[in-house]
Amino acid sequence: MDDGNTYQGTEEIEGWLGRSATQFTYTIQLTGAEQTDATHYIATHHLEGDFPGGTVDLRYRFTLRDDLIERLVIEP
Repeated sequence: MDDGNTYQGTEEIEGWLGRSATQFTYTIQLTGAEQTDATHYIATHHLEGDFPGGTVDLRYRFTLRDDLIERLVIEP
């Protein structure tokens, strides 16, 4: 879940994912996906769970470089 912080590098991102996965119970459903140019993509997900607010639609905007995610921004 978005905690308002920026994480860089594998270790920081893995730590954030580990905390997010255990702090709340939620379901996630892909509701849309698009490629905006050769390296930029947007995936939209609907989440429902026991986090504050209970539901949210999030956009995952990411950039690929050499088949790896170079940058990821998660926002409502």
